[in-house]
Amino acid sequence: MLVGSLLSLVAAIGLVRFPDVLTRMHAATKPQTLGLVLLGLGLCLVVREWAVWGAVALTVLFQFLTAPVSAHMVGRGALRTGQVRLPLYEDPAAADGQAGTPSSASAAGAGARATRADG
Repeated sequence: MLVGSLLSLVAAIGLVRFPDVLTRMHAATKPQTLGLVLLGLGLCLVVREWAVWGAVALTVLFQFLTAPVSAHMVGRGALRTGQVRLPLYEDPAAADGQAGTPSSASAAGAGARATRADG
């Protein structure tokens, strides 16, 4: 339970301290979800009743179902309102003038796909 509490605390600190939407979104979903799972597991080990186990299982299930959806919607809203700096990834080979190499061609294709998906 202590580790779960610390992970939830780290998630809360990340929400306050991180500078932009995408990093805050990461802090809101990853450590917070794992912290909730560990807290629920600790509660199940302490209480040892089937009703508590069922409630914890439902809580974890709904957290796993809703956290990715909410993070996706927050990221999509941030992208549409212009709060995300684009491009998210810059190919260092393209900056060096090596745009014709096979390794940078695959990265350039990925960037082109991402650009089309944004529009």
